[in-house]
Amino acid sequence: MIDLQDRNICPCIEEISEYVGNPVFMQFYSKVKDTYKCNEKIEYSSCSLAKGWNIKFKKAGKSLCTIYPKESYFTVLIVVGKKEKPFVEEMLTECTVALQDLYNQTQEGNGQKWLMIDLKEKDCLYNDLLCLMQIRRNC
Repeated sequence: MIDLQDRNICPCIEEISEYVGNPVFMQFYSKVKDTYKCNEKIEYSSCSLAKGWNIKFKKAGKSLCTIYPKESYFTVLIVVGKKEKPFVEEMLTECTVALQDLYNQTQEGNGQKWLMIDLKEKDCLYNDLLCLMQIRRNC
């Protein structure tokens, strides 16, 4: 088993998937790659809130999301900026209560909300996240 805190050994996607141990991880990873035709970048973060290896997706120089692997689940960071905000707020009423609560409780800084969404299942929250990413890509 890999150690995601060891900055000297960069894991591959298969190793990260094995570490997470949840099929939703590879489903989400594949969906992002297939939908946006983008490549991932595996990077080490020294940030005390999410220290360790993560996976960043960018398209046309714009960040789509960052995945933080955990044991049995993963967290997806998606930034809602000034451009996306009106579109996100318009769709929120159709989203899960969990996403609505997360959005409303997340502090805004510099006109952005950094949403950290834990995914364990391929459920409504999973679909909400895909909608957020689509808005991010289109803005």
